[in-house]
Amino acid sequence: MSKSLDRLTLLDTFVRIADAGSISAAARDLGLSQPSVSRQLAELETRFKTQLMHRTTHSLSLTVAGTELLADARQLLDSWEALEERHLDAQTTPRGKISVVAPIALGQNQLLDSMLRFQQQHPQISLVWQLQDSNIRFAEVGCDCWIKIGPVPDDSLKVEALGQVERMIVASPQLLANYGSINKPQALGQLPFVVLTPFEGDRIPLSNAKGMQVLVTPFAQMTTNSIIALHKATLAGMGASVLPRWFIEEDLADQRLVDILPQWRAPRLTIHVATLPGRYQPQRLRRFLECLRIEIGKIPGIQKPDR
Repeated sequence: MSKSLDRLTLLDTFVRIADAGSISAAARDLGLSQPSVSRQLAELETRFKTQLMHRTTHSLSLTVAGTELLADARQLLDSWEALEERHLDAQTTPRGKISVVAPIALGQNQLLDSMLRFQQQHPQISLVWQLQDSNIRFAEVGCDCWIKIGPVPDDSLKVEALGQVERMIVASPQLLANYGSINKPQALGQLPFVVLTPFEGDRIPLSNAKGMQVLVTPFAQMTTNSIIALHKATLAGMGASVLPRWFIEEDLADQRLVDILPQWRAPRLTIHVATLPGRYQPQRLRRFLECLRIEIGKIPGIQKPDR
């Protein structure tokens, strides 16, 4: 084995450990013994004359030097993969691993079937499908792309808008029977609300097709950071809520939920996909992003993004 390949192997092992979160998990992923992976990490630290990871019996974390090296290692390994794609048959057969972070409800209810079909069409691609609503530290997570509803709080990433989410105020028929009909935004103050953070608080702006805007300040009967909990509480009649059409299309059709003010809508949220800028995108990732753009456009209540 040449020295250059040996160095790439050490860097690849280091990245695998960082992504897996433990030496034992990386060893399983690589098909090596745990002592062998530990020795490779120790050798890399010897070469760079610094500690790259803090290791205890139950945890592993990157040092400052390790965090800096991780980004450089990914870039170097990407460059090597780019060379392989240019000179091997990978140009015609996408292969390798794609790691994706997606919102829980959107990723589970709307996108999962499409992503499974994508993987079946490309059996040499290994898909890592992580569902998480909270913000991530992209480089540390080690994902290839991050699907995010709402703003991406990282200016260093390359961000593409995929679609805009139609959102409406809905309630259960039981709740409306108790409080009476609502025919104008100002009357929403009569209703208790279930509120989703961080998108809504006690101030909900609404607008109509004529450009009129109204600010509603309801009483929050319940506040949650989970759209699934929000949905269940709304169905149970705890309060009205702002929900996206893609999530409640069947509830509206079966009249489990009512669109209280069809002429008024809450601000649209944009679905983004974020990737690392300047990073080589292997064919498997390009194919995945092409599929994602198409599938997002098929979801009810998601409109083309403003350009």
